[in-house]
Amino acid sequence: MSALRRKFGDDYQVVTTSSSGSGFNQAAPKKKRQRFVEKNGRCNVQHGNLGSETSRYLSDLFTTLVDLKWRWNLFIFILTYTVAWLFMASMWWVIAYMRGDLNKAHDENYTPCVANVYNFPSAFLFFIETEATIGYGFRYITDKCPEGIILFLFQSILGSIVDAFLIGCMFIKMSQPKKRAETLMFSEHAVISMRDGKLTLMFRVGNLRNSHMVSAQIRCKLLKANVSTSY
Repeated sequence: MSALRRKFGDDYQVVTTSSSGSGFNQAAPKKKRQRFVEKNGRCNVQHGNLGSETSRYLSDLFTTLVDLKWRWNLFIFILTYTVAWLFMASMWWVIAYMRGDLNKAHDENYTPCVANVYNFPSAFLFFIETEATIGYGFRYITDKCPEGIILFLFQSILGSIVDAFLIGCMFIKMSQPKKRAETLMFSEHAVISMRDGKLTLMFRVGNLRNSHMVSAQIRCKLLKANVSTSY
């Protein structure tokens, strides 16, 4: 056994036959150790005991959203638009309610703030038509409503900010080359051989795609046990 260990190392498996020759008894495989660096290049290290860690992530909210997983990105994307739409539609409904437009929606002699807005669903449809620039023409702002004009300006500014933030976040996340590593192949084993008169650790890297990678860089990490003694 000791001779086999010296020849093959500690990762070999011993296969023995039973006395009857009817089967094989294989030793249980060794427990798989956790990787320090995962195959996608991410270091499997968790940081702990860092004060105000959450506030540091929130201070750079854009990068935090980009680094989130896709399911959380889509959830935040849908939730933000839904909340913003419902909030702005509520503001239009409140203006119509405060002015009394809901009770006089079918009065031809009365000029409302927004034409043909007489309940919350119609206010929501008016907001979607203006925000998405659909413009059906059935609902529109009249010149008798200065607060509606101010709200419309606020809606345009807020919509531009939300679109720039969320769409920019999604675009950067889609353009990240994280999946590019799936088509990069590394050799199963690394070897130490003479190169330029020096012992060098070598391994091979292959690209499965026909497209070339410009200015590609490879970074390696070497883990070595070191026992220090104090005097």
